[in-house]
Amino acid sequence: MLHITRKLEEEIKVLEHELTTELPAEIKKAVALGDLSENAEYHSAKQRQEFVNARLGQLKKRMGELALVKLDNIPHDRVGFGSTIVVHDESKGEDITYRLVTSEESDVVKGLISTTSPIGRALVGKKVGDTVTVVTPNGKRDMEILKLTTIHDAQEPVV
Repeated sequence: MLHITRKLEEEIKVLEHELTTELPAEIKKAVALGDLSENAEYHSAKQRQEFVNARLGQLKKRMGELALVKLDNIPHDRVGFGSTIVVHDESKGEDITYRLVTSEESDVVKGLISTTSPIGRALVGKKVGDTVTVVTPNGKRDMEILKLTTIHDAQEPVV
């Protein structure tokens, strides 16, 4: 999770620089051109300023949420954040391995699914042997949990 916070911190740093240095210079230059009512440069810079402010708010909120994640609160015997789960997907007739990650890390092709995705939400809190029915955009899927490796069992701790 440390790499996610670093990535968010880098984006925050870039956006804060743009907000405090680049955009004020652009706005000042546009104001010097005169009539603001028909000044495209001014309106463009102001719109970008609004976007950057909104994005900074989102990023800072997400950083706050990630700071609340405590490893002690993640179960040792049930599916939770950081768990690697092998399930038998009865609708596909195959075993699939998933790892529960944050929404920023999710990549379905690599088997990295968010804890907030339909499959992630269905699996959280379950144990080996449990069967879940997942409603996905492609229809219902029944899955049995065959194997579970929690974040605590992993060889290299996820931090």
